[in-house]
Amino acid sequence: MKTLRSILSWLVPVAIGLLLALLIKQFVFQLVRVDGPSMQPNLQNNERVACIKTAKIRHGSVIVFDAQGVDPQAVTKTDYVKRVIGLPGDTVESKNGKLYVNGKLVNQQYINAEQRGVGTGNWTLASISKQNNWLKNKGATKVPAGEYFVLGDHRSVSNDSRYWGFVPRKKVDGVVKAGFWNHQQPAKNNVDNQWKHFYQ
Repeated sequence: MKTLRSILSWLVPVAIGLLLALLIKQFVFQLVRVDGPSMQPNLQNNERVACIKTAKIRHGSVIVFDAQGVDPQAVTKTDYVKRVIGLPGDTVESKNGKLYVNGKLVNQQYINAEQRGVGTGNWTLASISKQNNWLKNKGATKVPAGEYFVLGDHRSVSNDSRYWGFVPRKKVDGVVKAGFWNHQQPAKNNVDNQWKHFYQ
C-alpha cells in the first residue's frame, strides 16, 4: 500500500503537468519553426516563433495555418506562416507595387521597394483567381465570410493566396509573435505590431 501511495505521489503531479502542457499547446500557445524564405526579411528560415491561439486576427497580423486543403500542393498537414492582408468582406488589389484594401493604400514599409513592386505584381482578386485557376472562389471580388487573404513578405518567392485563394478561419492555428530571443527590433516590430500601422 505504501509503495502504491509512493508511486501515486509522483505519478499524479507528472500526469497533471503533462495534461496542462497539452491543453496549453492545444488552446493557448505553441512554438513554431519558420520553414523557407517567404517571410524574409522579417522572419528567417528555421527561426522559432510563438503562435498565440487566442490572439485576435487583424489586418497585418502574421498567422500560422494548416495549408492542407488550402494549397493543392500541401497533401499532408503543413504549417504555413503568412501575413493577413484581407479580412472577410475586404476587396484587395495591387497596382504598381502598391497594395489597396477596400480602396485604401496599405503601409508596406516592412518590405523593400523591389519586394513591393516586382514581387507583388498587378492584380485584383478576380483577375488572380482566374489567372491562377483557383479551385474555389474563382472570380471572387471580395474575401468570403470566415476566410482571409494572405501574402508572404518576400513576395517574389512566396507561395500564398495569390496562387491558391483564401484561408478558412478553421485552418488558422493562431497569430505569430516574434520571441524575446529575437533581437532584431525592426523585424520583431514588423511581425508583432504591423497591424497598428496597416494603412498609410
